[in-house]
Amino acid sequence: MSPRTNDQWLEDLRVTGPSQEAALADLRAVILRGLPYALANWLSPNDPQFAPLAEEVAQETLLRTLARLDTFEGRSQFTTWAQKIAVRIALTELRRRKWRDVSLDELVDNDVSPPPARLMADYAPGPESIVEGVDMLERLRRIISEELTEKQRQAMIAISIKGMPLEEVASRMGTNRNALYKLMHDTRLRLKHRLAQEGLTPEDVQAIFEKG
Repeated sequence: MSPRTNDQWLEDLRVTGPSQEAALADLRAVILRGLPYALANWLSPNDPQFAPLAEEVAQETLLRTLARLDTFEGRSQFTTWAQKIAVRIALTELRRRKWRDVSLDELVDNDVSPPPARLMADYAPGPESIVEGVDMLERLRRIISEELTEKQRQAMIAISIKGMPLEEVASRMGTNRNALYKLMHDTRLRLKHRLAQEGLTPEDVQAIFEKG
């Protein structure tokens, strides 16, 4: 692959034809070469899922790169910019797959208890944190049950407590991102008001879950 300057990358990718095809092939090779290192902390290159994921990410990255050429500001190497797009796409897909086999019903049935064990590989609270959190969990469970509508409760548990991606929750609830934002905004306001009545602040709640 011949080295290109940033300007040459942009020039070759903007014009349909052999130059663009060659540039896309070269960029695809750059992306595939970088992904094993970029994703090493999340997925081993030896994992059977890696090769198909890399191919999917590379294809999507090429499409997004072509669509966003005008946003490239030249503050880094063009290939570095494209690889950052690839990593974001890959991590988003890995996060989506992490939740693929978890239903909203499973999350809500577990209420404000920890997520299913298969989602907890990177989180291991100590005994002291578990004990300290028991009372807070019980209070939160009661507040959530008494204060929120079913939709608010479902969205809040999935997003704020279990960490499911917002787009995934919106899809499963049959709504869109903007409507879910509004629902979550109203939910947080109601919870903040109720927590104040209970003599608690959001910071008090957060502090319990950040220990461990």
